[in-house]
Amino acid sequence: MNRTLLLPLCCLILLLLGNAQAVQPRPEKTAVLTPETPEPRRFVVRNNRLIDLKKPDVPVFFKGMGYSPYLIGESPLHNDMPGDDSRYALHLPKMRALGVNYLHVFPRQMPVGFFAALDREDLLYGQDIWVSPYERDYLDPAYLDRQTAIIKGVIDHNYAVGRPDRLVLFSIGDELQPASITATNAAHPEVTSFRGKHVQVQNRNPSEIAMTMLIDRAMDYELTRYGQRHLYCHTSFTHVGPITDRPDLEVRPEDAMLPDMGDLICLNIYPYANAVRSSGPGRTTGTSYQGYLEQLAWETHKPILIGQVGFSTSPVAPKPEVPGFGGHKVEDVAKNFVQLWRDLRTAQGADHFCGLAFFEWQDEWWKSGETWDDAKHHAPEDPEEWFGIYELGPKGSLKAKGKIPEAVRQIFMEEHHAK
Repeated sequence: MNRTLLLPLCCLILLLLGNAQAVQPRPEKTAVLTPETPEPRRFVVRNNRLIDLKKPDVPVFFKGMGYSPYLIGESPLHNDMPGDDSRYALHLPKMRALGVNYLHVFPRQMPVGFFAALDREDLLYGQDIWVSPYERDYLDPAYLDRQTAIIKGVIDHNYAVGRPDRLVLFSIGDELQPASITATNAAHPEVTSFRGKHVQVQNRNPSEIAMTMLIDRAMDYELTRYGQRHLYCHTSFTHVGPITDRPDLEVRPEDAMLPDMGDLICLNIYPYANAVRSSGPGRTTGTSYQGYLEQLAWETHKPILIGQVGFSTSPVAPKPEVPGFGGHKVEDVAKNFVQLWRDLRTAQGADHFCGLAFFEWQDEWWKSGETWDDAKHHAPEDPEEWFGIYELGPKGSLKAKGKIPEAVRQIFMEEHHAK
């Protein structure tokens, strides 16, 4: 070969090899339960569908409502527990009348009266277990031990006071913060896998492994102490994954969270959220919300529960850089709920979803705790206080926000979903 051509040819070969290495896909993330881990007694995952063993012929679809029953003046930030009074006899029959069959419960320890009402209305529930997302290192052993103690306490409460026969799932952790994810992953680049007693994951980032460790500990504790287990998941949100080909993702793609380290995927999916609003159009409705759902169904391999979706009716939308976070008109929310439902039920891959929970039942005055007496004031500039489908009134009364509850009833009570 002519030597004058040899050097350029070698450079071309090296360039092509370099490009080939650059576009190599990352190893696939995996998460599996060990064969020795027993199934739950009632709700199980079979062939990537959620099944109720009492009615095994039809996959489960939960028509859910997020529930945090704090009234005016009550705040978990003051370590208040939800009051044990007549509010549950008021709230739960109203939910049942709207077609709700599942409550996604946020307080860690609900009172006796709640569970009594749950029995009367024949409702199911899932228990969210909030663990601190504002940490510099989720893999810090002291952090893991503190959260494990909290988790065990919640499990114990659900057996001592709750209804294990009505309990669907425990969700360990809710919306880890992007900065904490990034810091944790940077501190432990060597941590890429975990082999627990019940859950095993590979090709993961350290934050995912931290949540896996907590789930594994929780599952083992429930099995060891109570001789059975329920479904487990970690709840994440679209800002940090799992779909990574989005310009507005708040972490690097390698730091993205895929919340599949339990039995099912639980994801909060808001239509105005990062990675959703930047999605392409859906195949049927043409919305970016449907586009996100369709890609999510394509890329994941476990049942998907939409743990939160909703709109804040705060009079003020305080963050122009986050359009949609607050400032929604009540009349628009009702129409948007109907649209979201159609987006989901007509999406390609709709059968991958096992439920949707609207966020939420009533406004939460206690958020976001900027002042000591925040729970006594309905701050117009704090969207977090205005997501309810009902307003709070004096003495625990509820006032429907326009036609929003009726929209929920229309959605959940319909017998045949439009295709």
